[in-house]
Amino acid sequence: MISSKTSFIALIGNPISHSLSPIMQNAAFQYLGLDLIYIAIPCKDEDLELVLNSFKKINCKGLNITIPHKEKVFDLCSEISPIANKLKAINTLKLNSKKEWSATNTDVEGFIYPLKTLNLANKKSIVLGSGGAARSVIQGLIDLNLSTISVISRNKLSLDKLIKNFDNQIQLQGLLNDDDKAQILIREADLIVNTTPVGMKTKYENNVLPYGEVFWKSLNSQTIIYDLIYNPAPTPLLKLSAKKGCMTINGLEMLVAQGMKSISFWTDGLEVPFHVMNEALKKYL
Repeated sequence: MISSKTSFIALIGNPISHSLSPIMQNAAFQYLGLDLIYIAIPCKDEDLELVLNSFKKINCKGLNITIPHKEKVFDLCSEISPIANKLKAINTLKLNSKKEWSATNTDVEGFIYPLKTLNLANKKSIVLGSGGAARSVIQGLIDLNLSTISVISRNKLSLDKLIKNFDNQIQLQGLLNDDDKAQILIREADLIVNTTPVGMKTKYENNVLPYGEVFWKSLNSQTIIYDLIYNPAPTPLLKLSAKKGCMTINGLEMLVAQGMKSISFWTDGLEVPFHVMNEALKKYL
């Protein structure tokens, strides 16, 4: 029950009307018996500093940060975790004892959550896309000790920049999507992760695949396909992969797992069972 003592946590981004985070986070707060609510607040670029400074003065206990503020929020934080610095992106904030923002990124832990039991050490992987989400995925694959990480993208500029970002950790192989070598990599891959927005419910036509249908002609049934998109579920890519006999993972698991890690950060270690948040989302969807 919401009272005058209830505190809140907010998701800040633009746009945020599509977000499922309030559904799963409020289910988690209720399960844990916390006097907290989770709300989504649209915030324009020019208002970001004003909004974050205002939240310091009221009963806000923490924030999630999403597009387009994940990089811009750096200048407004007094403490930034090593993983957020490494990824050059922040997605979770809380107020420290000095009423200043302390920041981290839970995307890597969220991404690897459904992969931890699959024994992917020394296996071959492909990452599709070279945007911000690809950075978290590549870091996760490095943490899981995959032997080969290849990145396939349409954009040579962002691809080259991404590869350079990881120079001190691993030698990434970068290819453009129309490179003939891509078919060999797909045939041999143990894991393929889609970080592009292609297949998203509101953004693209139905049955659209990343890089087109021909791109997937050499996919084999032993490959695990992980699509970060969670709406629709399954995506056209996961439908195609399931038909070929592949194991598939959708982005809902990453969404829930990174949300669980955010709760732990806000509450100094409290944990909520995965199924509590996951079931709340499934009922909604």
